[in-house]
Amino acid sequence: MEKNKYNVWIWVVIAVIIIVLFFVFFNKQAVVPVTTENSVPTTTTTTTAIESSQDLSETTGVGAVSIAYTDALVKYADRRIQLDESCQAYPNNVTYKDNTGIMIDNRSPKTLTVKVGTTFTIKPWGFKIVVLPNIYLTSKTLLVDCNKSQNVATVLIQE
Repeated sequence: MEKNKYNVWIWVVIAVIIIVLFFVFFNKQAVVPVTTENSVPTTTTTTTAIESSQDLSETTGVGAVSIAYTDALVKYADRRIQLDESCQAYPNNVTYKDNTGIMIDNRSPKTLTVKVGTTFTIKPWGFKIVVLPNIYLTSKTLLVDCNKSQNVATVLIQE
């Protein structure tokens, strides 16, 4: 009988641990703001962005989930704009559908201040996922600025 009580307590402890882990995981996704502590927007527009470097986060516009850089490269292979040390963008003229997430990839050892509707910073060798706004809310063209360079890329937003 004493052994059954011991087994019951083990299962209770395991269940509590599992419940706590689920609570922490789901609560983190529901409460995480659109930007991380490492990225502070200086203006507010209809685009949303979140940085990924050390914290490896991406956004879908609702909450944040973890994603590694290599996974982001695969997921956003055809929706990525790379910025180099001198803020040159590649590609510099792209077209995407509205409400699409695109990857802004900092391929330099410097922190870059980038504006794609919203102004944010990207850590060295980091990236952000930016959700393009609905074209009914803004113009159909977004210009990308990087540090002091303006219009380094043009993003045409289609319906």
